[in-house]
Amino acid sequence: MSRTSATFSPPVMEARRWLEGVHFPHNQPLLNVSQAAPVDPPPAPMLEAMARIVLTDPNAHLYGPVLGLPELRDEVAAQFSQSYGGQISAEQVAITSGCNQAFAAAIASLCTEGDEVLLPTPWYFNHKMWLDMAGVTAVALQTGPDLLPDPATAEALLSPRTKAIALVTPNNPAGVEYPAALMSAFRDLARKHGLALIVDETYRDFHSQTGAPHTLFEDARWDDSLIQLYSFSKAYRLTGHRVGAILTSPARMAEVEKFLDTVTICPNQLGQRAALWGMRHLGEWLAGERREILARRAAIEANMPKLDAQGWRLLGVGAYFAYLQHPFDQPSDVLAQDLVKQAGVLCLPGTMFQPDGSERGKTQLRVAFANINTDVIATLFDRLAAHRPTA
Repeated sequence: MSRTSATFSPPVMEARRWLEGVHFPHNQPLLNVSQAAPVDPPPAPMLEAMARIVLTDPNAHLYGPVLGLPELRDEVAAQFSQSYGGQISAEQVAITSGCNQAFAAAIASLCTEGDEVLLPTPWYFNHKMWLDMAGVTAVALQTGPDLLPDPATAEALLSPRTKAIALVTPNNPAGVEYPAALMSAFRDLARKHGLALIVDETYRDFHSQTGAPHTLFEDARWDDSLIQLYSFSKAYRLTGHRVGAILTSPARMAEVEKFLDTVTICPNQLGQRAALWGMRHLGEWLAGERREILARRAAIEANMPKLDAQGWRLLGVGAYFAYLQHPFDQPSDVLAQDLVKQAGVLCLPGTMFQPDGSERGKTQLRVAFANINTDVIATLFDRLAAHRPTA
């Protein structure tokens, strides 16, 4: 059996296949809330800066350093040190080809075949897919009714093969934001057992809390256990340019470099320069993007009464996501396809974020609202409220 055959098909691509042969009438166009990625291009000033780079910077078209553009590594270290109230050096930062590659590099530096990594459920499916392909066992850490993982429950799942605990906050798919005290508790747990705590903060720029969302970087020894992952894609609409980051110890970075050099040699040169320009010039613009996402989050909450009477529940909301529990006697993977045909809504079923056979997953749906404004959110909830499953 090949490495790739050890895992499932990409869920977003599978969901898109549900659209084949389906006609959407003029009065009910498709509402695609399946993917958590902005579809708009970067803002005009960034596009202009990228055009200048293409025309005037010959190095933007050549191989660059494996661990990324030195100026971008410096900028990440400086800005993250300031925003988190800690001490981060450029040698603790590497630029990757997207945040998914940052996760893959972290796992490659930590694990060998047969090792284990704890993933809270519902989990981010690409994390599960990579562990499958790497021959690493994803140990499901079931979350509570608030969709938050419990450190004591996690500790009971540890074995001699456990190498890491991987958290995503704000969470994909559930949207929930992990409290600072919970993050510190997981850091303490990881340190106690000599494990890595991988924290994917792809959506940190859209956190509802002002200021640092946790205090992990305030610890002078943060890099003995913490591995932070980040993405520039959501912040600056650079999804197609594949630019992410990994923050870890210099010793682990030497192992990460081996992986990155073998897979991509260097991150996308234009994307790196665009991310650097964005960090230096688009602070106010990004603050506006955050305010818009928070307004959409509020619209989700304001529209929930339309569904409450039918037995729907809002399990989590934040960043780009609303995570819903549906009331129907129909598994979510069937319901999601039914919603495409009957309601013109493409969302992802909870079965895509849970272990095979999970009863929880059968009752859950993920809505990604990155690309729908508050008016369209109201329309979405009207359609969900009017929907009745087919027999």
